Amino acid sequence: MATVQLTQTAKEIKSCCALLYESDWATVLLGDSFHPGGLALTQRLGQLLDLQPNQRVLDVATGKGANAIFLTQQFGCQVVGIDYGLNIITEATANAEQAGVTNRVRFEQGDAERLGFDDNSFDAIICECAFCTFPNKTVAAREFAKVLRPGGRVGLSDLTRNGPLPSELDSLLAWIACIADARPIEDYTSHLQEAGFIINQTEAHSGALAEMVRDVQAKLLGAEIMVKLNKIDLSGLDLAQTKSLARHSAEAVQAGKLGYALITGTKLG
Repeated sequence: MATVQLTQTAKEIKSCCALLYESDWATVLLGDSFHPGGLALTQRLGQLLDLQPNQRVLDVATGKGANAIFLTQQFGCQVVGIDYGLNIITEATANAEQAGVTNRVRFEQGDAERLGFDDNSFDAIICECAFCTFPNKTVAAREFAKVLRPGGRVGLSDLTRNGPLPSELDSLLAWIACIADARPIEDYTSHLQEAGFIINQTEAHSGALAEMVRDVQAKLLGAEIMVKLNKIDLSGLDLAQTKSLARHSAEAVQAGKLGYALITGTKLG
């Protein structure tokens, strides 16, 4: 069990995640979609789930709504996006209005471990680069199964680990950056199977993670220069800690200890 699990309550972890991804500098460092591979991997996940225009899709940990908006534009499905942070939901709703898709996309504040929807009410669930941050992954997987109809599909994309990670990646910042509690791919599939899913596919996309880490490192270098020139204010960001996290993450990816994967499953009837 990671140290952060022992020192932080589940509520604190969720609140810190929400605050991080609501911040402007999170968008600067991570882009709009907040996960490796960006919208290209969102599209791949939608293809693996065979999303159709008549389907109702739940996007868990939707962030600022980029993925949910993209899904409805690409596949024509109806999407409900949930996130723990109220402010980020407000921003996601504004983004949907700007994109002209509010007739097919809506956003609600919600908790992945306590989904406030009727049983069997969705055809598919997507959760990108967030499942590993949920304090109780067993409960989250069961909630996914509860709100999916029989035969409905779930699609995860998340960081994977191969063996122990260095102690520098065992912190609250590492947790909310989807690193500290990254699990072996077998752990993710086990959570889904125990919740009543059969696993359809797993795909490795570690190259997308390596590219994202390199991109973040480059942006951090640029941000550091801009701070020194008093061009930007990053008072809410511990730049030194973030640079250290990015460096150790890059080393873990290069050593094959951190990867990225897509996983899909079907709820048994």
